[in-house]
Amino acid sequence: MSIRKILAYAAIEISSAIMFIPFLTALFNSLKTVGQFNKYPPELFPDPIKWSNYSEVWELANFSTYTLNSLTVSVLSILGAILSSSMVAYAFARLQFPFRDTLFMIVLGTMMIPGVVTIIPQFIIFKQLGMLDTLMPLWVLEWLGQPFGIFLMRQAFLGIPREYEEAAKIDGCNPFQIYWRVALPMCKPSLATLAIFTFMAKWNEILAPVIYITTREKYTLPVGILSLKGQWTGGNDQYLVAGALISLIPILIVFLIAEKYFVEGARSSGLK
Repeated sequence: MSIRKILAYAAIEISSAIMFIPFLTALFNSLKTVGQFNKYPPELFPDPIKWSNYSEVWELANFSTYTLNSLTVSVLSILGAILSSSMVAYAFARLQFPFRDTLFMIVLGTMMIPGVVTIIPQFIIFKQLGMLDTLMPLWVLEWLGQPFGIFLMRQAFLGIPREYEEAAKIDGCNPFQIYWRVALPMCKPSLATLAIFTFMAKWNEILAPVIYITTREKYTLPVGILSLKGQWTGGNDQYLVAGALISLIPILIVFLIAEKYFVEGARSSGLK
Protein backbone atom coordinates (compact mmCIF):
# COMPACT_ATOMS: atom_id res chain seq x y z
CA MET A 1 0.00 0.00 0.00
CA SER A 2 1.35 3.39 -0.99
CA ILE A 3 2.11 6.16 1.47
CA ARG A 4 -0.66 8.24 -0.09
CA LYS A 5 -3.30 5.60 0.66
CA ILE A 6 -1.99 5.12 4.20
CA LEU A 7 -2.25 8.84 4.87
CA ALA A 8 -5.73 8.95 3.34
CA TYR A 9 -6.97 6.07 5.50
CA ALA A 10 -5.35 7.61 8.57
CA ALA A 11 -7.08 10.94 7.89
CA ILE A 12 -10.44 9.17 7.49
CA GLU A 13 -9.99 7.24 10.74
CA ILE A 14 -8.96 10.34 12.67
CA SER A 15 -11.89 12.32 11.28
CA SER A 16 -14.28 9.49 12.16
CA ALA A 17 -12.93 9.35 15.70
CA ILE A 18 -13.34 13.11 16.11
CA MET A 19 -16.94 12.93 14.86
CA PHE A 20 -17.66 10.03 17.23
CA ILE A 21 -16.52 11.95 20.33
CA PRO A 22 -19.78 13.99 20.76
CA PHE A 23 -21.86 10.79 20.57
CA LEU A 24 -19.61 9.07 23.10
CA THR A 25 -19.80 12.08 25.41
CA ALA A 26 -23.60 12.07 25.17
CA LEU A 27 -23.66 8.36 26.00
CA PHE A 28 -21.55 8.87 29.12
CA ASN A 29 -23.69 11.85 30.20
CA SER A 30 -26.87 9.82 29.83
CA LEU A 31 -25.52 7.28 32.34
CA LYS A 32 -24.64 9.79 35.07
CA THR A 33 -26.49 10.68 38.23
CA VAL A 34 -27.77 14.23 38.63
CA GLY A 35 -24.80 15.06 40.86
CA GLN A 36 -22.28 13.81 38.35
CA PHE A 37 -24.04 15.51 35.45
CA ASN A 38 -23.95 18.93 37.15
CA LYS A 39 -20.48 18.52 38.64
CA TYR A 40 -17.87 21.17 37.87
CA PRO A 41 -15.33 20.62 36.51
CA PRO A 42 -17.15 17.90 34.56
CA GLU A 43 -16.02 14.29 34.58
CA LEU A 44 -16.16 12.23 31.41
CA PHE A 45 -16.86 8.74 32.78
CA PRO A 46 -19.93 8.04 34.93
CA ASP A 47 -19.30 6.43 38.30
CA PRO A 48 -21.47 4.61 39.10
CA ILE A 49 -23.12 3.84 35.75
CA LYS A 50 -26.85 4.48 36.02
CA TRP A 51 -28.53 2.38 33.33
CA SER A 52 -31.90 3.03 34.93
CA ASN A 53 -31.94 6.52 33.38
CA TYR A 54 -33.27 5.01 30.17
CA SER A 55 -36.14 3.12 31.76
CA GLU A 56 -36.99 6.08 34.00
CA VAL A 57 -37.14 8.60 31.15
CA TRP A 58 -39.29 6.19 29.13
CA GLU A 59 -41.82 6.05 31.94
CA LEU A 60 -41.65 9.74 32.88
CA ALA A 61 -42.27 11.11 29.39
CA ASN A 62 -44.76 8.55 28.03
CA PHE A 63 -42.27 7.74 25.29
CA SER A 64 -44.32 4.85 23.94
CA THR A 65 -47.04 7.27 22.80
CA TYR A 66 -44.55 9.76 21.38
CA THR A 67 -42.70 6.99 19.55
CA LEU A 68 -45.93 5.64 18.06
CA ASN A 69 -46.87 9.13 16.85
CA SER A 70 -43.46 9.61 15.24
CA LEU A 71 -43.62 6.19 13.59
CA THR A 72 -47.08 6.96 12.23
CA VAL A 73 -45.94 10.25 10.75
CA SER A 74 -42.72 8.76 9.36
CA VAL A 75 -44.31 5.70 7.76
CA LEU A 76 -47.15 7.66 6.15
CA SER A 77 -44.65 10.27 4.92
CA ILE A 78 -42.43 7.61 3.37
CA LEU A 79 -45.36 5.98 1.58
CA GLY A 80 -46.58 9.33 0.31
CA ALA A 81 -43.14 10.49 -0.81
CA ILE A 82 -42.41 7.24 -2.67
CA LEU A 83 -45.76 7.05 -4.45
CA SER A 84 -46.34 10.71 -5.32
CA SER A 85 -42.75 11.65 -6.16
CA SER A 86 -42.15 8.54 -8.27
CA MET A 87 -45.38 9.02 -10.26
CA VAL A 88 -44.59 12.66 -11.02
CA ALA A 89 -40.97 11.81 -11.78
CA TYR A 90 -41.97 9.06 -14.22
CA ALA A 91 -44.19 11.52 -16.08
CA PHE A 92 -41.31 14.00 -16.36
CA ALA A 93 -38.87 11.27 -17.42
CA ARG A 94 -40.90 9.18 -19.89
CA LEU A 95 -44.15 10.85 -20.92
CA GLN A 96 -44.49 13.54 -23.55
CA PHE A 97 -46.77 16.49 -22.81
CA PRO A 98 -46.71 20.27 -23.44
CA PHE A 99 -44.29 22.37 -21.37
CA ARG A 100 -42.85 19.28 -19.70
CA ASP A 101 -39.32 20.64 -19.30
CA THR A 102 -40.59 24.06 -18.25
CA LEU A 103 -42.77 22.56 -15.55
CA PHE A 104 -39.86 20.46 -14.32
CA MET A 105 -37.69 23.55 -14.00
CA ILE A 106 -40.47 25.23 -12.01
CA VAL A 107 -40.58 22.21 -9.70
CA LEU A 108 -36.83 22.44 -9.17
CA GLY A 109 -37.14 26.17 -8.59
CA THR A 110 -39.45 25.58 -5.63
CA MET A 111 -36.51 23.94 -3.84
CA MET A 112 -35.00 27.41 -3.46
CA ILE A 113 -38.01 28.70 -1.50
CA PRO A 114 -37.20 28.68 2.25
CA GLY A 115 -39.55 26.56 4.30
CA VAL A 116 -40.29 29.39 6.73
CA VAL A 117 -41.92 31.36 3.90
CA THR A 118 -44.71 28.81 3.57
CA ILE A 119 -45.43 28.34 7.29
CA ILE A 120 -48.22 30.93 7.56
CA PRO A 121 -50.05 29.99 4.32
CA GLN A 122 -49.91 26.31 5.24
CA PHE A 123 -51.15 27.02 8.75
CA ILE A 124 -54.13 28.95 7.36
CA ILE A 125 -54.95 26.15 4.92
CA PHE A 126 -54.76 23.44 7.57
CA LYS A 127 -56.88 25.57 9.90
CA GLN A 128 -59.57 25.98 7.24
CA LEU A 129 -59.50 22.22 6.65
CA GLY A 130 -59.84 21.49 10.38
CA MET A 131 -56.52 19.64 10.59
CA LEU A 132 -54.97 21.55 13.48
CA ASP A 133 -54.00 19.48 16.51
CA THR A 134 -53.89 16.33 14.39
CA LEU A 135 -51.02 14.42 12.86
CA MET A 136 -52.22 15.02 9.29
CA PRO A 137 -50.32 18.30 8.68
CA LEU A 138 -47.11 16.45 9.51
CA TRP A 139 -47.41 13.90 6.69
CA VAL A 140 -50.09 14.89 4.20
CA LEU A 141 -47.81 17.22 2.19
CA GLU A 142 -45.57 14.27 1.31
CA TRP A 143 -48.48 12.81 -0.68
CA LEU A 144 -48.44 15.85 -2.98
CA GLY A 145 -44.95 15.24 -4.38
CA GLN A 146 -41.77 16.84 -3.07
CA PRO A 147 -39.23 18.55 -5.39
CA PHE A 148 -36.20 16.64 -4.12
CA GLY A 149 -37.99 13.29 -4.39
CA ILE A 150 -39.19 14.12 -7.90
CA PHE A 151 -35.67 15.06 -8.99
CA LEU A 152 -34.15 11.95 -7.40
CA MET A 153 -36.64 9.55 -8.98
CA ARG A 154 -36.52 11.26 -12.37
CA GLN A 155 -32.78 10.68 -12.49
CA ALA A 156 -33.38 7.03 -11.68
CA PHE A 157 -36.02 6.59 -14.38
CA LEU A 158 -33.82 8.28 -16.97
CA GLY A 159 -31.16 5.66 -16.26
CA ILE A 160 -33.43 2.79 -17.31
CA PRO A 161 -32.90 1.71 -20.94
CA ARG A 162 -35.89 2.38 -23.15
CA GLU A 163 -35.78 -1.19 -24.45
CA TYR A 164 -37.55 -2.31 -21.27
CA GLU A 165 -40.34 0.18 -21.88
CA GLU A 166 -40.70 -0.82 -25.52
CA ALA A 167 -40.84 -4.50 -24.61
CA ALA A 168 -43.58 -3.78 -22.06
CA LYS A 169 -45.56 -1.87 -24.69
CA ILE A 170 -45.34 -4.82 -27.03
CA ASP A 171 -46.77 -7.00 -24.26
CA GLY A 172 -49.74 -4.64 -24.03
CA CYS A 173 -48.85 -2.58 -20.95
CA ASN A 174 -50.20 0.93 -20.62
CA PRO A 175 -48.05 3.78 -19.18
CA PHE A 176 -49.18 3.16 -15.60
CA GLN A 177 -48.46 -0.58 -15.86
CA ILE A 178 -45.01 0.18 -17.25
CA TYR A 179 -44.37 2.55 -14.36
CA TRP A 180 -45.67 0.14 -11.70
CA ARG A 181 -44.44 -3.22 -12.99
CA VAL A 182 -41.26 -2.33 -14.88
CA ALA A 183 -39.75 1.04 -13.94
CA LEU A 184 -40.48 1.19 -10.21
CA PRO A 185 -38.99 -2.23 -9.30
CA MET A 186 -35.81 -1.27 -11.16
CA CYS A 187 -35.31 1.83 -9.00
CA LYS A 188 -35.02 0.20 -5.59
CA PRO A 189 -31.75 2.00 -4.69
CA SER A 190 -33.28 5.42 -5.36
CA LEU A 191 -36.46 4.44 -3.54
CA ALA A 192 -34.39 3.40 -0.53
CA THR A 193 -32.49 6.70 -0.66
CA LEU A 194 -35.73 8.68 -0.75
CA ALA A 195 -37.18 6.59 2.07
CA ILE A 196 -34.14 7.18 4.30
CA PHE A 197 -34.08 10.94 3.67
CA THR A 198 -37.82 11.20 4.31
CA PHE A 199 -37.62 9.12 7.46
CA MET A 200 -34.77 11.17 8.90
CA ALA A 201 -36.50 14.46 8.08
CA LYS A 202 -39.82 13.45 9.61
CA TRP A 203 -38.41 11.59 12.60
CA ASN A 204 -36.30 14.59 13.64
CA GLU A 205 -38.79 17.31 12.69
CA ILE A 206 -39.52 19.79 15.46
CA LEU A 207 -40.91 22.98 13.92
CA ALA A 208 -44.06 21.55 12.31
CA PRO A 209 -45.18 19.54 15.38
CA VAL A 210 -44.69 22.59 17.59
CA ILE A 211 -46.85 24.68 15.25
CA TYR A 212 -49.69 22.24 14.58
CA ILE A 213 -49.86 20.06 17.71
CA THR A 214 -51.15 21.35 21.05
CA THR A 215 -52.36 18.18 22.78
CA ARG A 216 -49.56 16.47 24.70
CA GLU A 217 -50.73 12.97 23.76
CA LYS A 218 -50.18 13.83 20.08
CA TYR A 219 -46.58 15.01 20.46
CA THR A 220 -43.95 13.39 18.29
CA LEU A 221 -40.76 12.10 19.88
CA PRO A 222 -38.52 15.18 19.37
CA VAL A 223 -41.17 17.49 20.87
CA GLY A 224 -41.75 15.01 23.69
CA ILE A 225 -38.06 15.06 24.51
CA LEU A 226 -37.98 18.86 24.53
CA SER A 227 -41.02 18.91 26.82
CA LEU A 228 -38.94 17.11 29.44
CA LYS A 229 -36.92 20.25 30.08
CA GLY A 230 -37.88 21.59 33.47
CA GLN A 231 -41.17 19.71 33.55
CA TRP A 232 -40.67 16.14 34.71
CA THR A 233 -36.91 16.03 34.99
CA GLY A 234 -36.63 18.50 37.86
CA GLY A 235 -33.13 19.48 36.78
CA ASN A 236 -32.14 15.94 35.87
CA ASP A 237 -30.90 16.90 32.43
CA GLN A 238 -29.30 13.50 31.95
CA TYR A 239 -32.83 12.34 31.12
CA LEU A 240 -32.86 14.68 28.13
CA VAL A 241 -29.64 13.16 26.84
CA ALA A 242 -30.95 9.62 27.39
CA GLY A 243 -34.16 10.47 25.54
CA ALA A 244 -32.22 11.95 22.62
CA LEU A 245 -30.11 8.79 22.33
CA ILE A 246 -33.23 6.62 22.41
CA SER A 247 -34.61 8.61 19.48
CA LEU A 248 -31.48 7.76 17.45
CA ILE A 249 -32.08 4.01 17.54
CA PRO A 250 -34.75 3.83 14.78
CA ILE A 251 -32.63 6.00 12.48
CA LEU A 252 -29.63 3.71 12.94
CA ILE A 253 -31.78 0.63 12.32
CA VAL A 254 -33.30 2.03 9.13
CA PHE A 255 -29.92 3.16 7.82
CA LEU A 256 -28.22 -0.18 8.54
CA ILE A 257 -31.02 -2.07 6.80
CA ALA A 258 -31.00 0.13 3.70
CA GLU A 259 -27.31 1.08 3.65
CA LYS A 260 -26.51 -0.92 0.52
CA TYR A 261 -29.37 0.57 -1.47
CA PHE A 262 -28.69 4.03 -0.07
CA VAL A 263 -25.08 4.11 -1.27
CA GLU A 264 -26.01 2.69 -4.67
CA GLY A 265 -28.88 5.14 -5.06
CA ALA A 266 -26.73 8.12 -4.11
CA ARG A 267 -24.13 7.07 -6.66
CA SER A 268 -26.61 6.58 -9.49
CA SER A 269 -28.44 9.86 -8.83
CA GLY A 270 -25.29 11.95 -8.91
CA LEU A 271 -25.38 12.84 -5.20
CA LYS A 272 -22.09 11.14 -4.48
